[in-house]
Amino acid sequence: MTAAPPARAPVAALPRRLLSLVYETLLLAAVLLAGALPFLALTQQLAPAVTRPVFQLYLLLLCGVYFIWQWMHGGQTLPMKTWRLKLVTHDGAPLTLRHSVSRFLFALAGLALVGIGFAWALVDRNRQFLHDRLAGTKIVNDERGTMNAERF
Repeated sequence: MTAAPPARAPVAALPRRLLSLVYETLLLAAVLLAGALPFLALTQQLAPAVTRPVFQLYLLLLCGVYFIWQWMHGGQTLPMKTWRLKLVTHDGAPLTLRHSVSRFLFALAGLALVGIGFAWALVDRNRQFLHDRLAGTKIVNDERGTMNAERF
């Protein structure tokens, strides 16, 4: 097991978090494509008027399960590991279920509002995303990373 980052660890640099977010988008697209196949195979004979909203809810639930599971088990998704980032509470502790669910829901709301939750980092004093500020979390540098981790 690795030790939690110190509570005073600063928020990771915004460019690094944004690059990780681009990678996250690509990986999430693949997860959703793979996850959609069983649903579509099972519901191809049903009326689209019924299956479309259920399918959208299913994909949203799939996103939630993916992110919440990753955040609860190590505080990192694959892109966060690649960019040597870690998600912790403001105290530097691992995320609880409450932190993970609230962060996901706040991020979803911020994304639904034309990305305002992510754009918030441009005006925030600590360059945090709005969903991190509201959920009591922060993304910090993972100190276990190799050399050049601070380049970005």
